[in-house]
Amino acid sequence: MLKAFYFSFPIQLLVTHFKKNILLLIIWLLLFLIVTGRFGSVLGIPYLFLDPEYLNQVDFTSFFIMGFVVGGFIMAFHIASYILDGPKFPFLGNLKHPFTKFCVNNSIIPSIFNIVYIYHFVSFQIKNGEDEPIRIVILVIAYLIGVMAMVIFLFAYFRLTNKDIFKLLADNLEKRLKKVKITRANVLKRLSDSKKKVSPISYYFNSFMKLKRVDQIVHQYDREAIMRVFDQNHLNSIVIQSVIFVVIILLGVFRDNPVFQIPAAASAVLLFTILVMFFGAFTFWMRDWAVPGAILLILGVNFLASHPIFDRPNEAYGIVYDGPRASYNLDAIAALNHPDTLTKDLSATLQILEKWRAKFPQDQSPKLVLIATSGGGQRAALWTMRVLQTADSISESSLMKHTALMTGASGGLIGAAYYRELYRQAQMGEIPSAYAPSYLRKIGADNLNPIIFTAVVNDLFIRYQYFHYAGRDYLKDRGFAFEQQLNKNTDFVLDKPISAYQEEESEAKIPLLFITPTITNDGRKLFISPHRLSFMTSFGYGDRLGNEKLQGIDFGRFFQNQDAGSLRFSSALRMAASFPYITPNVELPSEPVIEIMDSGYSDNFGVQDALRFVHVFQDWISENTSGVVMITIRDSEKVTEIEKNMSTSLFQKIFTPLRSIYINWDNVQTLNNEVAINYVPQWLNAPFERIEFEYSTRRIVEQNNPKGTESEKQLAEEIERASLNWRLTAGEKRSILESIYLPTNQESLRRLKEILVD
Repeated sequence: MLKAFYFSFPIQLLVTHFKKNILLLIIWLLLFLIVTGRFGSVLGIPYLFLDPEYLNQVDFTSFFIMGFVVGGFIMAFHIASYILDGPKFPFLGNLKHPFTKFCVNNSIIPSIFNIVYIYHFVSFQIKNGEDEPIRIVILVIAYLIGVMAMVIFLFAYFRLTNKDIFKLLADNLEKRLKKVKITRANVLKRLSDSKKKVSPISYYFNSFMKLKRVDQIVHQYDREAIMRVFDQNHLNSIVIQSVIFVVIILLGVFRDNPVFQIPAAASAVLLFTILVMFFGAFTFWMRDWAVPGAILLILGVNFLASHPIFDRPNEAYGIVYDGPRASYNLDAIAALNHPDTLTKDLSATLQILEKWRAKFPQDQSPKLVLIATSGGGQRAALWTMRVLQTADSISESSLMKHTALMTGASGGLIGAAYYRELYRQAQMGEIPSAYAPSYLRKIGADNLNPIIFTAVVNDLFIRYQYFHYAGRDYLKDRGFAFEQQLNKNTDFVLDKPISAYQEEESEAKIPLLFITPTITNDGRKLFISPHRLSFMTSFGYGDRLGNEKLQGIDFGRFFQNQDAGSLRFSSALRMAASFPYITPNVELPSEPVIEIMDSGYSDNFGVQDALRFVHVFQDWISENTSGVVMITIRDSEKVTEIEKNMSTSLFQKIFTPLRSIYINWDNVQTLNNEVAINYVPQWLNAPFERIEFEYSTRRIVEQNNPKGTESEKQLAEEIERASLNWRLTAGEKRSILESIYLPTNQESLRRLKEILVD
């Protein structure tokens, strides 16, 4: 019985996969790790699968699409396996509908995956607050219908072609294959190998899942008949691969339409499907040369990637790329900090501060407020918006009135920019107020689906579509998709050039906002603003400059010949939020080319820029204000428990140093910021106070269960913090919004109101 079990067709196919098709198993393993939360949990990748969103809804349609795409991936796995392993089992050639029977027996891994996936997304929906069992049942049914729809469609295609198209074209196909020596030799070699060593298959499942003995089948190895069977199914697989490729191209053409923007997880599965189909075809044709061929292919792709046709820069929209380029060298950088230039920029900014001071009575010495917000993708954007709405509301709009500058990184700066724009509109009477809950929903809306979708259907191939902005044409890519979705979510209020804010910032009607992405070439910061900011690029000013290395570049002055003022504001925000592999690094029109990455690499909290501003204008601040209040909005806890050192494997010992550097980067920046803040009283001749707001799920647990049982506390501790990406689940949004009620944050609100109102 054990021998019969081991030599049954399903088990032998499974053994063959482990022996021959490791790459296929790696892709399956990656899917298993994702849906079980073992891979990418910090970035929220599992949530894309467990809570797929389509048209901003997690519903029947979104899960149906997931099922449909997963069904396609399963069929791609069957097709690739059949191409690679079908000839190893010649008894299939004597069966009616051999491909169908092959798929039935090759379904161990897909069946286990579907069970695991359904279990985990049901568990997640329950944990995420879904308390209607009927709705969860509907989601499961939607997924299964999607899987079955794709599977049935492709099975029907194979059945029809075997009955009709094969009869009409088989002879012609055979003649064609005979003319191609490599193709013919390839198939004949596989058949010859299969005859020399026939697998002793004992049982197989037929199309109706009925167990059949192979012994009941007469083994008549008709060379030509078996050739026709495998050739035909190979032709079918090529047709399906071609159809998938055409579908991807068509989706790319219409990708700007939200209807075609499938869930991010579905886009990822679509990519896996392409890889599986390509792997099957490539291995089939290359046979023993598959590994050398793969190496040559990788080298070829690497070489072609540098060709202008494929190496298309990711651009910032609004500025000029087809004209003269700015020279980026030490002399050009030094010229930006000429003493006369510094004096001019200082004078212009002092006039803005005087306008800020004029908003308050002469006999009142106001507090100057700085807002520094951390990066952290969508969670930071939503948390920043939540804090600013609440703080400005309880202070009767005094917060924004007192704020002179906003700094930060990535998502936090996007949230700050959005609230500043809403405040501006409220001041102008364009909207009733900036406090409406609908604005929280807008800034928290999904921004990931169009990015991943565009990456799969467009950026992996040749980008060929353009869009028109500020009188110029730019290539569409996932950076464009990010901006378009951000602008759409926020009703296009941020879709304007940076120069549009110059007048209102100059009149101090709204706070200054510095966008400071990092230059990958040398680690300097790029200071983006409607104003000239040479004084922010160094701690030395005028004759105090000395031998100090200049720490930044004034974007407006450096790219003035490239029409810097026309830079799209959403492009500037995107440059400061260049999340690796998601939003591409922007290249600027300079020689050598300046490449931009996320602000968080240099300062993820905006503290350094805020303190630098205070340091530059410390004399004016001491004379015209009653002190500085710096509000820091963190999307992470500043003080966390120290993890225990666990016994590690060899691989863990190899990768732990790199992992530790990545994980502790925020901690390193926090400690450096603490040192800088502690030194402020030594050089600032005015009171200085910091008020902090933190997003923390751990403290929510402690507050909600102060007297709970140990089991209740243990259950609560399983609540995870919002992930670091551009899409949040409903549960993550709730945890972010509720963080404002933490005792520490409530105390910060009370203190802020006391300073600004009482």
